[in-house]
Amino acid sequence: MSHEVTPTAAPERSDDVRLLLRFWPLLIGFAVLAAPTFQALGKQVWSRESGAHGPIILATGAWLLWRAVPTMREEGRPGSPWLTALLMALSLACYVFGRAFDFISLEALGLYGVAATMIQAHLGLRTMFRHWFQFFYLGFAIPPPQWFLDQVTGPLKQFVSHVSTGTLSALGIPLSREGVTIYVAQYQLLVEDACSGMNSLTGLTAISLFYIYLLRGSSVKYSLLLTAFVIPIAVAGNIVRVMTLILLTYFFGDEVAQGFLHYTAGFFLFVIDLILVFLLDNLLIKLVPKSWRPA
Repeated sequence: MSHEVTPTAAPERSDDVRLLLRFWPLLIGFAVLAAPTFQALGKQVWSRESGAHGPIILATGAWLLWRAVPTMREEGRPGSPWLTALLMALSLACYVFGRAFDFISLEALGLYGVAATMIQAHLGLRTMFRHWFQFFYLGFAIPPPQWFLDQVTGPLKQFVSHVSTGTLSALGIPLSREGVTIYVAQYQLLVEDACSGMNSLTGLTAISLFYIYLLRGSSVKYSLLLTAFVIPIAVAGNIVRVMTLILLTYFFGDEVAQGFLHYTAGFFLFVIDLILVFLLDNLLIKLVPKSWRPA
């Protein structure tokens, strides 16, 4: 009895390796640019709770892009040299300016632009648009500028602290609030950026989109719909987090609330938020019109 041997993806992947070896000078040049940026991101952004999702997005986004390489190579055509030169000049200018003046957001944006321009030069804009999700998803790894975070998290911090103190006051917990500062017993708590919902919002949105893409496929309408529900889920989760920290402070003291349990509560509630997103997805996929459902 003869057995038919089915081809595997190994030859395609070996071609990908040969492609990397072919462009090794460009890859080394990109690595020289990327190394100091990653080091700065590690110190300034990824080491903080508000930016901890960055490495996860970078790793999963790179995996999504690598997975799409065989299809992109079949569809791709070299991009316009003039467009490549223009995009590379703009990206390098953004990178150099951000690097020189310590604007990590501009530096990361410039590095992202350099990588995207290199792909455009080899595969063309049309192919990149067909695989838009991978590039959009990787954009979540670029840290937003601090002035933007201040503008967005300011109202969120006010709202989170107002709802948290109002709810606990109604339950008989003696506390007061001045802006984003909460006074409970002899302790003073400050609702920081990490508790405002912004970090949960960014991480939840990115991971939710990653989940939709893997399980459902890419759909702009459905992705926007689920993202709209992610926002209240993230904010509600941080309200519960602040209330939890207030109760821990009131009953067990500031050392317990601001120590290990502070980060444990944040991680636990993020997992709960993520589970709620998954449950919501399974409900929405049954309710939305067929034209909105991912292919």
